[in-house]
Amino acid sequence: MPIACLTDARRDEALGELAGWALCREGHGIERELRFADFNAAFGFMTRVALHAEKHDHHPEWFNVYNRVCIVLTTHEAGGLSERDVEMARFIDAIA
Repeated sequence: MPIACLTDARRDEALGELAGWALCREGHGIERELRFADFNAAFGFMTRVALHAEKHDHHPEWFNVYNRVCIVLTTHEAGGLSERDVEMARFIDAIA
């Protein structure tokens, strides 16, 4: 079953529910930067996200330097944002 992109209205609604996330990639993605106490805490967070991502077959794009993790969520198969990205953002927020 194909994965549908969010409508503009649903995208705006979801973004309003996700504190700290901003649109990127001309509205086709959302991004957030997180800071942790140190590298160990950042890497532990990334490990938890990676395990969740693998289980749900939906993987973030991210970049890590020491205590900082920059995350972009988009659904390549849909060509933009989908409910999968919203769900992943909620999971990330819950463990951050």
